[in-house]
Amino acid sequence: MHRRGMLGGLAALPAAATLAQSQTSTGTPAQGPGSASKTYVLVHGAYGGGWIWRDVAEGLRRQGHRVWTPTQTGLGERSHLMSRQITVETHIEDVANVIETEELRDIILVGHSYGGVAVTGVADRMTDRIRHVVYLDALIPENGEKVFDILPAGMADARRKVAQEQGGGVALPVPGPEGFPIPDSPGKQWFMRRLRPHPIGTYESVMRLAKPAGAGLPVTYVAYTSPALGSIEPSRQRARAKGGWRYVDLPVPHDVEIPDPGRVVELLAGIG
Repeated sequence: MHRRGMLGGLAALPAAATLAQSQTSTGTPAQGPGSASKTYVLVHGAYGGGWIWRDVAEGLRRQGHRVWTPTQTGLGERSHLMSRQITVETHIEDVANVIETEELRDIILVGHSYGGVAVTGVADRMTDRIRHVVYLDALIPENGEKVFDILPAGMADARRKVAQEQGGGVALPVPGPEGFPIPDSPGKQWFMRRLRPHPIGTYESVMRLAKPAGAGLPVTYVAYTSPALGSIEPSRQRARAKGGWRYVDLPVPHDVEIPDPGRVVELLAGIG
């Protein structure tokens, strides 16, 4: 039976003064007395890149943890690789190859928003490398589904239309600032400047899984509910119905890692 909890009382940690590099690399901070170092792979959502985890990664590293933040093909510093041929398989391989190349094991694998898609595929294929899967208000596809299949009714057609009209049929254009309900601030302006169009092929290609989403691993699903982003609601419902998964409601916006990275640091540091 799944458990539901509330983390509303989490105190925000101060944002990092020194900014960590958001490539697929890790620092080697001093480990605090009695702390146990963990290995995190953080996977970003649509329009983003590894850069989005800048302050979260820095906060975790300050606690002595190892953190990798891969950027998926066609996005972030890899936006020059945008192509109609990019599929969900491409993004799964992006993350899996970092794990393989860096020889990572005992991983806390974290996916935010669209990042839940690659995380689901990687957990399915590299189950023996994963310690815990964390979905941060993320999409959860099952075998044979496309991302467009798991969005609310009508949303897929609307996104295909805007991709055709504004993205040349290759990419989903970046929504305006109103599409990201976080407070207007220099942090949000930094965030908006770095967003890039998202390859539509990742929404139209079929997910292939050998096991149900979560791959039988320990899973925590964190629903961001203030406000609750409509595109994620079908996946939240799916997570609530999953036996054995821990389900948590957190009253924060969908992109909380920008205005309040400390809350995400505290949440992830508490994962066993």
